[in-house]
Amino acid sequence: MSSKTMFKKRRYTMRQDKLGEECAVIGVSLRCDEAVGIAYNGLLALQHRGQEAAGIAVTFKHSIQLSKDVGLVGEVFTPAVLEKLPRSDMALGHTRYSTTGSNTTSNVQPFVTEYLTGRIATAHNGNITNSKEIKAKLEKQGLDFSATSDSEVVSSLIAYNIMQKKDLLKGVIAATEDLEGAFSLILITGDKKMVAVRDPHGFRPLCIGRNPQGIVIASESCALDSCCFDFIRDILPGEIVIVEDGKIIYSGLHLKAKKQGLCIFEYVYFARPDSIIDGLSVYQARFNMGRELAKEHPVDADVVCGVPDSGLEAAMGYAYESGLPLVSGFVKNRYIGRSFIFPSQIQRENAVKIKLNPLRANIEGKRIVLVDDSIVRGTTSAKIVKSLRSTGVKEIHMRISSPPFRHTCHFGTDIDSEANLIANQISIEEIRKRIDVDSLGYISVEGLVKACAKCTLPFCTGCFTGDYGAESTDTSKFQLEEHNA
Repeated sequence: MSSKTMFKKRRYTMRQDKLGEECAVIGVSLRCDEAVGIAYNGLLALQHRGQEAAGIAVTFKHSIQLSKDVGLVGEVFTPAVLEKLPRSDMALGHTRYSTTGSNTTSNVQPFVTEYLTGRIATAHNGNITNSKEIKAKLEKQGLDFSATSDSEVVSSLIAYNIMQKKDLLKGVIAATEDLEGAFSLILITGDKKMVAVRDPHGFRPLCIGRNPQGIVIASESCALDSCCFDFIRDILPGEIVIVEDGKIIYSGLHLKAKKQGLCIFEYVYFARPDSIIDGLSVYQARFNMGRELAKEHPVDADVVCGVPDSGLEAAMGYAYESGLPLVSGFVKNRYIGRSFIFPSQIQRENAVKIKLNPLRANIEGKRIVLVDDSIVRGTTSAKIVKSLRSTGVKEIHMRISSPPFRHTCHFGTDIDSEANLIANQISIEEIRKRIDVDSLGYISVEGLVKACAKCTLPFCTGCFTGDYGAESTDTSKFQLEEHNA
């Protein structure tokens, strides 16, 4: 067995009972040849949405060149790799967390699909629930597939329809009308057009940025900020946007659904706090969640602390509403990545301290309110609490900024089977005892929705309630980008 194989087999991911992040997409269309660098910088800003693999496709002389591999963005795109990509005015990037298909190079996005009259590269965030049926139909038409990802099916379906319709927009419309599930996708063509589509439900975010160089479309606004592009607006559910030569040349609402619902867990955990999604600051949403938690689950305590990173803003809100001091409860090691090697069972059991070590000076002898974003299986929460107990805290009152997970997700969030979700196995009081806290309080679904009330879309709360989506809103009140803007 090679040392590389041994390394992979001995990896251990610390947040093993947390939800898998979403993928991230970024498309760049400029009036200069700096697209690769901007796509790379944007992917670095979006790394939190997927740490398994990364890829960049570049248009070059009516062709598309592709570089992709498993690993973090900085590991895949070393300076030597970036230098080999041609300078171009258009690029498409993706960073992956696998929800369908294994994490192999063949499943890494973007996917490049060639057809009789051209070629496209496609990057996709979401989960296509009817991908197997679509794949079977395309195979009957003679199309071959080399990967097991639903994103390859999406790329092939779009290419097939563009060829059939002999028109880019008509082909994209026909293809995406056949897709069921969640998809925020971007594609680029060999003749340097970029197309962005958000599914009619609006499950996954997608936004537009602009500066004098051109247009960037990305999963989150933090990517626009990092590349010095001004946030213009979110792409609407069901909207198709076409960009050419750094300008938007078309936008229109084409896809319709009876229900809409942005995944509310974008605000709880997935998105970066400096992003704005559908009109609402992620930071403000998490702060509001903490305030609602303090109203719903007050407690007599000495200090409040959050579990890094996604529990920190909710902890701020809890402290603000309760009047309790906010302190740092942990020191986070930010340099070890997501996976580590442990030669012994004892080290594996104490893995939480490798990345999060309690700050004894702030919490010893104190009654603390500990705020975190979620409890899925309870194993990580129990380890965090155990590490805090070792510092001599007097009491631990845990507050969770999402309701209990009870249902799986069909739209791209990697939630364990319902049988493995701790909230379906035992009562909240039994969860409290199992993770060894003095009290446990989850935010209510109503409190979570209230905390996110400034979002312009309704929400999907299916993982908490089993109700996947809300009734459709009237998108006519939103003004689309004018053609040739």
